[in-house]
Amino acid sequence: ASGIVTFNKAITEQSVALTSGTSVTLDISQGSVFTITLAHNITSFTWSNPATSGDVSAFVLKVTQDGTGNRTIAFPAAVDWAGGTAPELSTGANDVDVFVFFTVNAGTTYYGFTAGLDMS
Repeated sequence: ASGIVTFNKAITEQSVALTSGTSVTLDISQGSVFTITLAHNITSFTWSNPATSGDVSAFVLKVTQDGTGNRTIAFPAAVDWAGGTAPELSTGANDVDVFVFFTVNAGTTYYGFTAGLDMS
């Protein structure tokens, strides 16, 4: 009734693999860790099903460049990055970048953080 849940052990969760394309949808209700290997430039990146306002939706996005590299992502306009500018992805073949996002207002604003660039 209090809305507080206590876990006495670690939580195990499978990551959700997204399929590369020029248009990609990430359904936040499917998990909290998403992976994608870019084989395209994502020009339309839609994030759906965040928690209702007042509750939190948070997720990690692991982005891997394919063997070609130099792929890009147009993050949703609702993402608020430090300094107002999205980070540039690492461009090398098979480079890995990791990002963290959360929203408390049903997706009106997502706060975006770079957890690591060129993690490969």
